[in-house]
This record gives sequence, structure tokens and C-alpha cells, in this order.
Amino acid sequence: MERTGRVHVLPEDVDTDQIIPGEYLTTVPDDELGEYALRGYDPEFAERVQAGDIIVAGGNFGLGSSRESAPVALKNAGIGAVVAESFARIFYRNAVNVGLPIAVVPGITDHVSAGDTVRVDVAAGEVENVTTGETFTFTPLPPDLLEILDAGGLVALRQRQRTE
Repeated sequence: MERTGRVHVLPEDVDTDQIIPGEYLTTVPDDELGEYALRGYDPEFAERVQAGDIIVAGGNFGLGSSRESAPVALKNAGIGAVVAESFARIFYRNAVNVGLPIAVVPGITDHVSAGDTVRVDVAAGEVENVTTGETFTFTPLPPDLLEILDAGGLVALRQRQRTE
């Protein structure tokens, strides 16, 4: 599973309240959460995102509450993948469950800049900064998680399995 897009660089410790503030969870349907993605960090972020863009972040991305709405908001905003130096465990699994590709690449923020183009291949375990030509490897996602991502999320996978 490969994604290529323009980079948005975020710092360490971006929490789920910054990714999707709680005030939108009860007033906005899930399919519209993308309009409010990262509103708690940068109120204009969702307006700048183009389909397929990639977030590259520091460590502990997605800490805080276990809300599945955080990766849903990023995916619905058009984010093609999130590459971070580390993830909060529950965010990591929620991202996979909703079909948002993610990769753990320690030190990646030292090698990308906002606006660079990167290619992320979670099956091969590779991130390439197309702009600079640098390539970084990471532990590829295991087959069961790739199957979930390929289906578009855990619910989509289970629905597909029921019809087979």
C-alpha cells in the first residue's frame, strides 16, 4: 500500500483534542469531521489540505483520549498517511481500524520539510522523500493490518468478509 503526497510537518505531542476538538464530536457527523481536522492545533489546517497530503510528525502523535474520531477526521480531510516518530498506542490502532495508513519512522522530522513530497509504502516499510531523494526504512505493517488498510478499515473488511 503506497501513498505519495505533499508534507505537513507537525511537532511532538499532538493530542486527539488538537486533531478533532471535542466540541465537534456531538455536533458534526463523522463524514464531515475532516472540515475540522487539526482545528485545535491550526484552525486553518483543513483548508490547506489537498487529497493525498501526508502528515509527518514528531513523537507521541495522537496522545490523549481514545476517540476514533481523530483518525477519522484526518482521513476525511484527505490525509493519505501519517508518518510519525512514534504514536500513542490507541491512536495507532484506531488509525488502522478506520483505514488510515501510518508508519513509525524515528528521526523522520529531521529529514523532511513542509511542502516536500514523500512516498510512503507501509507494506514495504519505506518512506522516500521524493524532494531530497532520501529513503528511510521502518518495520512494515504485518499482513493482518495491511488487509484492514487495503479494505478501507476494519468495518469495511468485515462487511466484505460476510459477502464472500
